Amino acid sequence: RPDRNCRFSMAWRVFGIKYIHGGISRGRAVTCKDSSLLILNVFQQSERTLSYLARHFHGFQGGDEDFILSSHRYLIRHFHGNLVHLARLREEESLGLKTAKRLKVVNGGKFSKRKKESQPPVEAPYVPPKLRRFQMSLPDKTIEIFEGITILELAKRCGESTAAIQNMIVNVGEKADSEFDPINIDIAELIAMEVGVKVRRMHSNEGARVLPRPPVVTVMGHVDHGKTSLLDALRQTSLAAKEAGGITQHLGAFVVGMQSGASITFLDTPGHAAFSAMRARGAAVTDVVVLVVAADDGVMPQTLEAVSHAKAADVPIVVAINKCDKADANPERVKNQLGSEGLNLEDMGGDVQVVEVSAVKKTGLDRLEEALLLQAELMDLKARIDGPAQAYVVEARLDKGRGPLATAIVKSGTVACGQHVVVGAQWGRIRCIRDMSRKVIAEATPAMPVEVEGLKGLPMAGDDIVVVESEERARMLSEGRKKKFEKDRLMKLEEDRIRVEEEEKKKADEEDGNEDEKVKRVEVPLIVKGDVQGTVQAVTDALKCLNSSQVLVKIVHAGVGPVLQSDVDMAQACNACVVGFNVRDLPAAISLAAAQAKVQIKSHRVIYHLLEDIGNLIIERAPGTLETKVAGEAQVLNVFEIKGRSRAKGGGEGDVKIAGCRVTDGRVTKSATLRLLRSGEVLFEGCCASLRREQQDVDAVGKGSECGLVIKDCRDFRVGDVIQCLVKVTRKPKFVSSESGAVRIEC
Repeated sequence: RPDRNCRFSMAWRVFGIKYIHGGISRGRAVTCKDSSLLILNVFQQSERTLSYLARHFHGFQGGDEDFILSSHRYLIRHFHGNLVHLARLREEESLGLKTAKRLKVVNGGKFSKRKKESQPPVEAPYVPPKLRRFQMSLPDKTIEIFEGITILELAKRCGESTAAIQNMIVNVGEKADSEFDPINIDIAELIAMEVGVKVRRMHSNEGARVLPRPPVVTVMGHVDHGKTSLLDALRQTSLAAKEAGGITQHLGAFVVGMQSGASITFLDTPGHAAFSAMRARGAAVTDVVVLVVAADDGVMPQTLEAVSHAKAADVPIVVAINKCDKADANPERVKNQLGSEGLNLEDMGGDVQVVEVSAVKKTGLDRLEEALLLQAELMDLKARIDGPAQAYVVEARLDKGRGPLATAIVKSGTVACGQHVVVGAQWGRIRCIRDMSRKVIAEATPAMPVEVEGLKGLPMAGDDIVVVESEERARMLSEGRKKKFEKDRLMKLEEDRIRVEEEEKKKADEEDGNEDEKVKRVEVPLIVKGDVQGTVQAVTDALKCLNSSQVLVKIVHAGVGPVLQSDVDMAQACNACVVGFNVRDLPAAISLAAAQAKVQIKSHRVIYHLLEDIGNLIIERAPGTLETKVAGEAQVLNVFEIKGRSRAKGGGEGDVKIAGCRVTDGRVTKSATLRLLRSGEVLFEGCCASLRREQQDVDAVGKGSECGLVIKDCRDFRVGDVIQCLVKVTRKPKFVSSESGAVRIEC
């Protein structure tokens, strides 16, 4: 009605509202200036809607004409409306209304930018993120990373999503604003290890000084073919005479100055079959392989293995035929053997150089030097001098006064004192660098063998040395590698356990439930201690080769250093034997403690003697297999039949037959099983019921003696039959050693 419209118009003028919003807020009780009238604070574009709502409001006095409402009461208790269409904030505040203030979202939304921190990122301890899906280690997959790799490229190579890689980077403590941001190579390796892949670091030579470097030459060949003697002739030293047993059992690195003024870095590898891993490491870091073959012995198993290592590493080969001064030397036969194995020698139109030398007479050494320098010149060997340094660990040992020491060859860059390095899963700060003559040097350039001191733990032979920028980065990278190695180790143990269970199940199916033929497999726990990391690994691998169907060699612990009291305690707890290789003599206290604990300690300096001694120990503990053996034979000379004997004497239906025999071989015992043969065919087999000699019961009858015997339930004897005495014996395994040094256990 007109009067109602006037009243609302006047109310709107009081509030200063010129237009109405489309939404409806809850009605509030508003007091006017005279405090006697309550006015409805409802905004609506349509009078029709307002009139409709007014009919349903509670608290009216006078029907539709008066809008006097009860105080402190909401007209509309619940109404779902859009907050954007509420009354303006300034107008409601001017009326004293309490409204919910909307907070301004700074980082809301998926694509909102993060608030940039003014402070630099803090080096935080590495916490592995929880991936959304289960990640398994992929030991066979290796990716290449480089300095400045983008997050997107790293995600593609790892096979992960970009968001997951960014979350890992944030957990490490680095910024990851965009997927195109470059990251440090150390962070990239850490993320790749968390995903479960191996990495290969690639360094660019752009902007760096690249200079020629000396070649790294590895001397390989069969045992006792004169490898160390040849190096002694080149260096004019006598290391071969100082080796235990006259054979090389360590990986040595030397720098030899040639007569021409050039220098060559030589690696001397052992030739025994147990040191296959050492030869593989030597071939992996070398530029040229010198294959030493004795002219009087020819091509042997380790010679072929050295050729395969060189081909796998894709390095050229120079053949040195040694011992040409001997009377029975035949170099042509050696060349023919090498040619038949696939080596393209120069004499046969190939590119493999062949030099005939003699380490004893020191002949042909100049031709060998020329061949090596020519091969190095053809390869044009150069290396980066500045930039991040990389080195390769060829050997590692534990010194009592200086701690863990790593013998390494620098591949690129310059290794200097004071740098923070990560070696495998270990880290440290280089405290001292020594060359192979034990002289302290300030830095090491490419192709130089050095001894690094200052590591926190003992690395593994074959690890890479990586120089990082800070101690925090070294700690973080070391922890990540340790977790990766532990994960791979547990997965390998699980795979081995599943494989062993499958093999046992397969054997059980083949035996078809025959309990007599089933052989119980026993464990022989061993604790291995050695002088350097390489020999410990070689001895461990050689001992694992002694596994058989009856014995399982279990390496409980393998470490570098002397035998300690903790090793004796561990051996006593698990009933193990302690094996020491090239360790110092045991103190009296350790020997006494081992004797009281009944712990065997076997210490050797030659690999032959160690493997033979452990092989005999394994044979003693092996359960063996039960076999039937013919202990003696007897020939039937006459048959006697006695009537009316009881069943207890072996007869049937009151009679018994006695075979009068003469023992022709071995001896016949009463407790054994007897077998009756006629014309080579087995007629009967049973136990002996009675054995007599000269009317007296005896337990055994020797060769050449005559006796009478009764076989239980057997009455078919004839003159000329043969009776064999069968006994059950336990056959132990045999320890077999080949000419190349390879050992095994034959059951």
